[in-house]
Amino acid sequence: MRDDRPRLPGSPGFWRSPLRGPWFTSVLGVVLLAGVTVLFVTGLVSYAAYSPDLSPVNDQTPDKGLLGFYLFTWPTGPAWLYRLTQGVHVTLGITLVPVLLAKLWSVVPRLFALPPARSVTHALERISLLLLVGGGLFEFTTGVLNIQLQYVFPGSFYPLHFYGAWVFFAAFAAHAALKAPTALRALRRRPGLADDLVAPRPEPPTVTRRGALGLVGGGSLLLFVTTAGQSLGGSLRRTALLAPHGGADPGGGPNGFQINKTAGYAGITPADTHEDAWRLVVTGRTGTVRLSRAELLRLPQHSAALPIACVEGWSTADQWWRGVRLRDLAALVGHGGDPPDVFVESLQRHGAFRRAALRSGQTADPRSLLALYVNGEELSPDHGYPARIIVPAAPGVLNTKWVARLTFEDL
Repeated sequence: MRDDRPRLPGSPGFWRSPLRGPWFTSVLGVVLLAGVTVLFVTGLVSYAAYSPDLSPVNDQTPDKGLLGFYLFTWPTGPAWLYRLTQGVHVTLGITLVPVLLAKLWSVVPRLFALPPARSVTHALERISLLLLVGGGLFEFTTGVLNIQLQYVFPGSFYPLHFYGAWVFFAAFAAHAALKAPTALRALRRRPGLADDLVAPRPEPPTVTRRGALGLVGGGSLLLFVTTAGQSLGGSLRRTALLAPHGGADPGGGPNGFQINKTAGYAGITPADTHEDAWRLVVTGRTGTVRLSRAELLRLPQHSAALPIACVEGWSTADQWWRGVRLRDLAALVGHGGDPPDVFVESLQRHGAFRRAALRSGQTADPRSLLALYVNGEELSPDHGYPARIIVPAAPGVLNTKWVARLTFEDL
């Protein structure tokens, strides 16, 4: 029997799925409209949490220009704020992957439509679609790879994801503005209405459009269930099967909670942290002091229950930290009252965020500590022994481990 079906994707009748149509595409589009908007807002919030205008070490995005506008001073309360916003960003991004793929599948005939440009306006629309599709795939792919700690893309994730987000969301906003009225009209009308997405000679259906939407929703729900636990912590962490920081906490005891960067990975050796070798150098208005760990322990000690939350979306439950308040260390070098910003340097010699800057509001918060103990025990090497920063609501990378120097000044 002769097969007379078109063999080229640009030919009429090549795409024969009975599922495609304006109603199916519009349902997926409305879900993405809400979801991607939340992703963009929480992404901007995450950018603000790094205090990007405070010091170049906190934001190394080159030539960001107007795109790097500063939103607001990141607060220190509630202490779980970054845990919430970044947890939503990452978990929602993973959950939307099936919706994005289904949406692209539903409109793929239009990507091959001929002629490629019927007018200047149509050509501009096709170019915007390329930016939309390419930007969406780029952002979701790099985001998933970063969550999985797979840095196979060229360059640093931070500027790649930053610029990609602006390209994608600009194309997304333009597309939404143009297509939203059409999508709303399609949702009010019955499925199967004539449209260029509807196959002229469809194959016999094996599932209804509503059944297909249920399949997409089920995939999203499965990804949510196997990802969200890394942000929620506790016993739910074991459900985060797709997350590197899912499963049980590493080890046991007071230091038995999640670690992102180990001492071995950072090149920290026992010789670097031995009590005879390590000194904390604190510099400020009146000069410099050098403190051993024993001398730090003789200063007033304070405790705070704070989580650690990272850009990859994982976080810990509250841990009990004990150490010296940052504002008390600032007072040692002439900054009584309201302390200034602080520049923190680690013993770590290579890698991103071995140096970080904290705002004056963060140094002044009574819960901001140079921690020496956690959960009643000395910090382990992997958790930053002999001393680490812990600040409420700050991204994990700003809670510097293996601290060597604190410089209090207006940055």
